[in-house]
Amino acid sequence: MEFIKPGTNFDFVGKMKVAFGISMAMIVISIASIVWHGGLNYGIDFAGGTIIQVKFSTPFTIDKIREALRPLGLQGAIIQEYGQGEILIRIAAGASEPTGLSDRVAQSLKGALGEKSVEMRRVEMVGPKVGQDLTRKALLAIFFSWVGMLLYIAWRFEFRFGLGAILALVHDTIITVGAFSILNKEFDLTIVAALLTIIGYSINDTIVVFDRIRENMRKDPKKDLAAVINESVNQTLSRTILTSLTVILVVVVLFFFGGAVIHDFAFALLVGVTVGTYSSIFIASPLVLVWERYRPTGRKRKK
Repeated sequence: MEFIKPGTNFDFVGKMKVAFGISMAMIVISIASIVWHGGLNYGIDFAGGTIIQVKFSTPFTIDKIREALRPLGLQGAIIQEYGQGEILIRIAAGASEPTGLSDRVAQSLKGALGEKSVEMRRVEMVGPKVGQDLTRKALLAIFFSWVGMLLYIAWRFEFRFGLGAILALVHDTIITVGAFSILNKEFDLTIVAALLTIIGYSINDTIVVFDRIRENMRKDPKKDLAAVINESVNQTLSRTILTSLTVILVVVVLFFFGGAVIHDFAFALLVGVTVGTYSSIFIASPLVLVWERYRPTGRKRKK
């Protein structure tokens, strides 16, 4: 199936400066948002503390729940609705004695809303040191995924291709994380898993384009690199768009109908796949061209 008719010749390289400008603006906005918010809105996995999921069989209000928690000294806890008739109570590390905390919360809520109307669904506790360790390991996982891909692509293709691919991945990761910061969404281990999924998806898209570039360079070694990149991106454009659309359709369904548990994971994939498709077309390959112009290959120097 051909989404784009064969023989198309969109000038992607000619729009390189515009694309770079848009990307730089999105990256600056993402970083500025993170700085403005004083960092990401870390979930219990990274920040430490206790999270309690409660289901109610009778109507409730957030104010009534907060009032019920006041005698426990938890009036500063974060309370948010979580699906139909459920809430999440997030208690920061050190806000209260963790021993027996869930039992005290349960008794307070039952006293305010009725013994049979409250069901404790989930209790998770993470210490501050564990949270710091998880943060470090999450960052290392993302960093080493970049390094591993850079080494592989540099060996399988050339260093300039590896550099273009990794810079595109960094671009995708920063913008996806920035979207979470702008919307003040919670950032936890599930989102790290989504970022690694996005990195894998985006690099696959980029490799397909790079492979076509290499194939076309072998067919006509004297052809200008900019023309080869344009030709290659156009030749793979139908495949890129079709693949991305099918993934996005699935992710959209998960986002709207998958439930609260995977809502943020689906949101991360939705942003990441969209940005990753854009970077595979407008960022990765043009970066190879930029590198070639400033650091030409040995064969070009000899000419």
